[in-house]
Amino acid sequence: MTESTESALSQKKHRSLWSDVWAQYRTHKGALIGTAVFFFIVLAVVFGPLIHTIDPTHLDIRAKNQGPSMLHPLGTDQLGRDTLAQVLAGGRVSMAVGITAMMLSMLVGTAIGVLAGYFKKLDGILMRLTDLFLALPLLPLLLVIIMLFRDTLRNIFGPEMGIFLLIVFVIGITSWMQTARIVRGDVLSLKEREFVLAARSIGTPDRRIIRRHVLPNVLSPIMVSATLGIATAIITESALSFLGLGFPSDFPTWGRLLYDGTNFMTLAPERVLWPGLAISLTVLSVNYMGDGLRDALDPRIRGR
Repeated sequence: MTESTESALSQKKHRSLWSDVWAQYRTHKGALIGTAVFFFIVLAVVFGPLIHTIDPTHLDIRAKNQGPSMLHPLGTDQLGRDTLAQVLAGGRVSMAVGITAMMLSMLVGTAIGVLAGYFKKLDGILMRLTDLFLALPLLPLLLVIIMLFRDTLRNIFGPEMGIFLLIVFVIGITSWMQTARIVRGDVLSLKEREFVLAARSIGTPDRRIIRRHVLPNVLSPIMVSATLGIATAIITESALSFLGLGFPSDFPTWGRLLYDGTNFMTLAPERVLWPGLAISLTVLSVNYMGDGLRDALDPRIRGR
C-alpha cells in the first residue's frame, strides 16, 4: 500500500459529522458572507464602546443635529447625543434581546415538540395548544401584555431590567410554535427507527431514550430555527420600540433610535439610516447563516 493511499484512508477514517457539516457550509458563499457580517456586528457592539468611548446618554445641546465629523463620526441627535455611541449601545440591547428570546423560544418549542411527537397521549393536547397560539394575533397580544405588566415589572426589577425581562418573555412565548411543529414531525419519524425500537425493547426508560437518541437527532432543525429566531426576535423588539412600547427613551435600542429619528427625517435623514441599516444587515446575515446551516445539516445535500 502506497503512502498516498494510506494518507487518504487515514483522512477518510477521521472524518466526523461536524467536519462534513463545516465542509458543506463553506461551499455556501452567502452563509460565509453572512457569518462574517454577523460576527463583525457582534464584535462592533461588544468592543466598539471600548474604542469609541463617548457616553451614549451624554447631552450636549450646543452640538445638536450635527453631521458626521471627527468627534462624532455618524453625527448627533436633537439633544446632542453621539449617534455612533447610541447605535453601538442599542446593538448590545437588541442582540441581547434577540439571543435570549431565541433561547427561550427554542427551549419551549423543543420541549413541546418532543413531548407531542414521542408521547401519543400528549400529542393532541399540545398540538391544539400550538394551533391556538398560531391563531392569536401576535402584535395586539404583545401590546396588551406589555401594557398590563410593564409598570409592575419596572417597580420590581427597575425600568431597564424590568422591560428587558418582559420583552424577552413576551417574544419567547409567542414564537415557539414553528419550532414545535418541526421538532414534532422529526420525532414522529425517529421514534419508529430501529435504534429507538431496540432501546425500548431492552427496557430503556423513555427519558433516557429522548435524551440519548431523540434529541441529538433533531438538533439540525433546532439549530436552523435558532438562527432564524434571532432575526425574528430582533425585528419584533425593534417594532415594539418603534411603537414606543419598548425600553425607556433614554435607553437606546435600534428600534428606539428609529422611532426617535422619524420626526427628524427631513432635517437629518441619516438618523434613521444607521439603525435601520444595522437591523437590516443583522437580519439578512442571520437568514443567510440559517440557509447555510439548513444545507449543511441535510445529509442528502452533503452527500452530493
